[in-house]
Amino acid sequence: MTHRPPLGASAAWQAVMEAADYQCQCEGGLCGSKHPKTGLRCFRTTGHVRLIVAPADLTLSPVAAAAVPTEQLRAWCADCHTKAQKRQLANQRELERQQADEPLSLF
Repeated sequence: MTHRPPLGASAAWQAVMEAADYQCQCEGGLCGSKHPKTGLRCFRTTGHVRLIVAPADLTLSPVAAAAVPTEQLRAWCADCHTKAQKRQLANQRELERQQADEPLSLF
């Protein structure tokens, strides 16, 4: 099977895909699915869908994400990427809310 890289950053994409065996690296509930039918890892491959490359930490800004070394990137299908990013951002907001200073008491 031929795996066609995207137009930009094709060397990084190729390195990540080879390390991931051309399969989405979402596993263990990162996106909300435990992927139980496939050994806890998403079943999607480049033969089924176009995979993207993104950091494991999906809360990074686009500038910070662009600076992540290739070794710290992972392969994502669009569905897992979107769901995992929403979950990570929600977790980050909740953590920030919990760490916010308590308002001063009026009494």
